[in-house]
Amino acid sequence: MNRFLLILLTLMIGPVKFMDANCQTPEETSKSQKTEVATFAGGCFWCMEPPYEKKKGVIEALSGYIGGHKDNPTYEEVCSGKTGHAEAVQVTYDPAQISYAELLDIFWRNIDPTQVDGQFVDHGNQYRSEIFFHNEEQRKLAEESKKKLAASGRFKKPIVTKITPASKFYPAEEYHQDFYCKNPPRYHGYRQGSGRDAFIEKVWGSNK
Repeated sequence: MNRFLLILLTLMIGPVKFMDANCQTPEETSKSQKTEVATFAGGCFWCMEPPYEKKKGVIEALSGYIGGHKDNPTYEEVCSGKTGHAEAVQVTYDPAQISYAELLDIFWRNIDPTQVDGQFVDHGNQYRSEIFFHNEEQRKLAEESKKKLAASGRFKKPIVTKITPASKFYPAEEYHQDFYCKNPPRYHGYRQGSGRDAFIEKVWGSNK
């Protein structure tokens, strides 16, 4: 099913009234006194929340929009591809429990870094892969990880994921947040149909 039509269907009939057994929401994770923020665009933000929120040390993975030129964009505006924003997740984490380098590894293992202006079934600049760094240390680590991945020979095509200074991040509408928890059947149906899981399995194996 077209992703935009799936969103409309969700809004019309409301959320499923049960939670994914594997769901870990931010409320289930204790906040540390010291936290840092990382921002990653990897296509559909529904699919980028779970890999982070299920990791110890991650407090929250918030879906939203970044990298565009319009203030307070809506989902429909971002989907049009005219605002310049990318769907992204902003990860709040405890650096004492999980490092930025580990967050980068999660990112690379959940995207196709060779795909230009899109991810899997979703095409358009709004679904691009991009790392938005918040400080010089993040930039350095991101550049190093990209070079390491390119040198690994795992991908035959060039790594096209951009590394860019973080701009203002706009949280997405509430119905997008933790979509994998609110609507498990629809989330899993979309994820499988998008080709993301098949790609990850092929490139990284079952122990991704």
